[in-house]
Formats: sequence, structure tokens, C-alpha cells
Amino acid sequence: MRRKIELHSSFPEKHHIQLCHYKQKSNWDCGVSCVLMVLSSKQREYFLKNFNKTCKAEGFNKSTWTIDLCYLLKRYNIQHVYFTITIGVHEGYRGNSFYHNILHKDENRVNKRFKDAVKNKVSIENKSLSIKRILEHLVNGPIIILTNAKLLCCDICKFNKVSIELRKCLPWPIAYQGHYIVLCGYDLSSQKVYYRNPSFNDHVCIMPLIHLEQARKSYGTDEDLIFIYK
Repeated sequence: MRRKIELHSSFPEKHHIQLCHYKQKSNWDCGVSCVLMVLSSKQREYFLKNFNKTCKAEGFNKSTWTIDLCYLLKRYNIQHVYFTITIGVHEGYRGNSFYHNILHKDENRVNKRFKDAVKNKVSIENKSLSIKRILEHLVNGPIIILTNAKLLCCDICKFNKVSIELRKCLPWPIAYQGHYIVLCGYDLSSQKVYYRNPSFNDHVCIMPLIHLEQARKSYGTDEDLIFIYK
């Protein structure tokens, strides 16, 4: 039996951060959509009004990495810290079907942004975080997290419930599909987290901690997390 996660008594048993949902418009902008969810209403309005101009200025073209989201947050003066187990582009991704087609055009930009992070005051910590540390941060603000979309589930969304049952029956490994979500709360009594999925319409999804761990630690994610401080 998996050990129950408990926090210090100073932390609430249940916590939920209210966010303004934003549904992604294309198959590439889930990360940008997550950034939009953590901006203030004024910042969100300005970003959307200048969306194409801003994306062009940031240098990404329908392909964002976590480091790109950090620079975007920095543009709007959102205090944050980026945690990852890989600094730069992981060499092992060259043979990965998800990354194969984007590495050749993104690699130089991504590596340069990592290299210039200190100069640009983008805070990066090269470490793996425990699920307990993740839950503790949620009292301070939401978390943008890179997951394997194939491993996400929700106790509310029927589609996700069906898909997780189907995965148990598949005889071959599930392919990686990188997807960003925003963690926005937890319930210790049920050992679940609340999150917003930019692929869906405006509602909060609920996922068991064990499934979050599988989705965020899947090969391809680099365990990327962005702690937002509101």
C-alpha cells in the first residue's frame, strides 16, 4: 500500500486556488495557456491583445519549452522558480518521436535561454522535488507542471476515466505526449490534487496523487515544475 502523504499541522487539510480558466486555441499552446491562467486580468488582457507580437518577440514559433514559459512569466513580472532535472536539451530526446521534429529548430534557442537565465534573472534549480514539497507550495501559489498527457486522469471527466482503464489493457508502452497543466490545490483526506487542463473547457479536474506522480515523472518531462508565487 502506498504511504499516505501528510503535511505539517500548520498546513490546511484542503486548499483550492481560484484561477481564471483559459482554453488553448491550438495543439501547441498548452503551456502559454497555463501562463495566461496565472496572470492578473489586466496582464491577461494585454497579452491576448498582443499575442502574436509577444510570441514573436519571445522567439518561439508554435513550440514552447518550460524555459520559454519562464521568460514569458518574467516579462510580466510574475515571481516564480523553475525546477528541473535537466539543464538544457536532454541528449536522449534525439530518438524520441515527440521531440524528433522540433529539436532541430528549438535546440539552439532553448540551450541559449538556459545559459542566459542568470543574466536575465530567471531562477532555475536543478533538482527533483517530492510530492510533499509540491503540495506545500500550493499554499503560496499555483504550479505549472509538464506531464505526459497519456497518463493524466480525472475523477470527473468521463473521457479520462475511460482512457485510464484502456491503458491497463494495452500490451505496448504508451507514447509520450508532453502537456502542461496548472496545479491549483489539494485534498489531503482523499490524497488528490486539483488542476486545470487547458485542453478542456472551464472546470477543475481532480486526480489522485499516485497518478500525478506517474504523469509528471514520465520520461520526457524532465520533472519540470514552475512554482508561482502570488
